[in-house]
Amino acid sequence: MANASTMDEPTRRDMLFIATGAAAAVGAGAVAWPLISQMNPDASTIAAGVPVDVDLSGIKEGQIVTVKWRGNPIFVRHRTKKEIDEATNVSLDQLKDPQADSARVKKPEWLVVIGVCTHLGCIPQGHDGAYDGWLCHCHGSVYDTSGRIRSGPAPANLVVPAYSFASDTKLTIG
Repeated sequence: MANASTMDEPTRRDMLFIATGAAAAVGAGAVAWPLISQMNPDASTIAAGVPVDVDLSGIKEGQIVTVKWRGNPIFVRHRTKKEIDEATNVSLDQLKDPQADSARVKKPEWLVVIGVCTHLGCIPQGHDGAYDGWLCHCHGSVYDTSGRIRSGPAPANLVVPAYSFASDTKLTIG
């Protein structure tokens, strides 16, 4: 029979079991950490929902500024009096996707649209085309100074994103 006092004392074998168990636990943690970590959303996905602020004070009348929001270019156009008049005086019968200019802007002098052609997703060039709005050189879609499709294969107007004016000189997109 074994002595009761020798059963309570740790042996070399007990120490090997503890060391092996600890090494296995560290190894399992090292394998599990990247697997769990890769399930977190990408930084660009997290940033996609963040609103973008635009300082309007430096944008001159007639100028178009492009900012990036949710991976898309956003065109912010400071329209001239002539551009506003041309956009508001268009008969809705002439438009492929009829929409009044007043429904597309919150302040007449500022137009904010997503700068992606509604035909195949190209980026149209500003101050171009028959209406001095945007022209998609890839397939010939022509947009006016309100971002409405006037000719070409695009089926719809340039999309107006959610935006608000935080002040007279600050625009918040998103």
